[in-house]
Amino acid sequence: MLKKIIQLKSLPPNSDSGLLILRLTTITPLFLKHGIEKIFTFSQMAAHFPDPLHIGPVPSLVFAMVSDSICTLLMILGLATRWAAAIVFVNVFVAWALVHHFEFFGHAADHGELIVLYLGVTLTLFLSGPGRYSLDARNS
Repeated sequence: MLKKIIQLKSLPPNSDSGLLILRLTTITPLFLKHGIEKIFTFSQMAAHFPDPLHIGPVPSLVFAMVSDSICTLLMILGLATRWAAAIVFVNVFVAWALVHHFEFFGHAADHGELIVLYLGVTLTLFLSGPGRYSLDARNS
């Protein structure tokens, strides 16, 4: 019995299950931390939000809010996943490049590894799609 549990024979390898777990475990925290924060503190954030593309702090915040709230929810559900992943990737990459200046090591890079993980996950979901356990799969 213990040998079967260790061998994981009852759990077949399945990339669709892996993509579901990837979406749920990495994108949900992005929504909970950054998406909800931007929705409920929009007016406070608008006055001092970074403007890396020089379009104004409010349009920059609106794009980040759409990315971190709407697009993350779409990825969690697996709906329009590739488009949503592309938008989140662009948002996170612009923030890392133009606001955080590609910081990864040292005290100033307090979130560098997390940013790289978000970039990797969104790129993976853009390239692979959400898998069978998604609303995208039900629509096709």
